[in-house]
Amino acid sequence: MELVNAVVGIIQLVIAIILAVAALYIGFSVLGKITKGIDEEKEIAKGNTAVGILVASVFIAIGIVVQSGVAGISVGISQAINAGLMSSLGITIIVVSIVQLILGIVLAIVAIYLALNILDKLTKGIDEFAELKKGNV
Repeated sequence: MELVNAVVGIIQLVIAIILAVAALYIGFSVLGKITKGIDEEKEIAKGNTAVGILVASVFIAIGIVVQSGVAGISVGISQAINAGLMSSLGITIIVVSIVQLILGIVLAIVAIYLALNILDKLTKGIDEFAELKKGNV
């Protein structure tokens, strides 16, 4: 039984790493489309602290969502093992857990997009993206 728990733990870790990397990559790609005229990688390489803070905050927000989603998948895998991993109920539990995580990631990215656009609309006299490019924190 302890061997099964160890294998399940390793599987959960691998799933968590894959999903976290995928979510961060998608989030970084979407951030690149949201920020107008800013190449985040070049700005960070130049030492632009403001862009670094923005990217870090997006990564933290996505990380929080992924963490809760991975916890849900862990619970789902445990329930699926108890119900029979290859049974229809077990497969349904795992699929629902993964869909829940994907939906959470999508909603987090949409929320970040909306927050940045609403902030841009509320502060008409300031071009936030130009200020970010200048390095203003």
